[in-house]
Amino acid sequence: MAISDQLDRFDRAILHALSREGRLSIADLSEKVGLSKTPVQARVRRLEAEGFIRGYAAIVDREKMGDGHVAFVQVKLSDTRSAALDAFNRAVIGTPEIEQCHMMAASFDYLLKVRTRDIAAYRKVLGEKISALPHVAQTSTFVVMEMVKDR
Repeated sequence: MAISDQLDRFDRAILHALSREGRLSIADLSEKVGLSKTPVQARVRRLEAEGFIRGYAAIVDREKMGDGHVAFVQVKLSDTRSAALDAFNRAVIGTPEIEQCHMMAASFDYLLKVRTRDIAAYRKVLGEKISALPHVAQTSTFVVMEMVKDR
């Protein structure tokens, strides 16, 4: 049985509600899911302890913060043995402009979401940081023109 199969409809409703609005009070959450406060609070604590809820975060307007330019970058590596992948992964973690990094089962190895101030800043990050990551052989960039859905 998969771990997620252990969740009942109330657990799933709690997770759904909190993923949309992480600052819901226990009282508001209980009203949304149809349980009293005490069992909802116990369920939230259990979901946190079991790792279903990894944390709570504010959704920041990145455009107002001055880093609204988003590009997706396909990365092909010259070496895909474990040591090379580990070196690439460690370097990505240390690159703040890379917001997301996904290893892919595709004609390329990784898909990066990169966030910068503008296209000039992106070009610098691509040339000086992404291209210099361990084992990078080739990159292809796709610039976001408009964000339609973010969650």
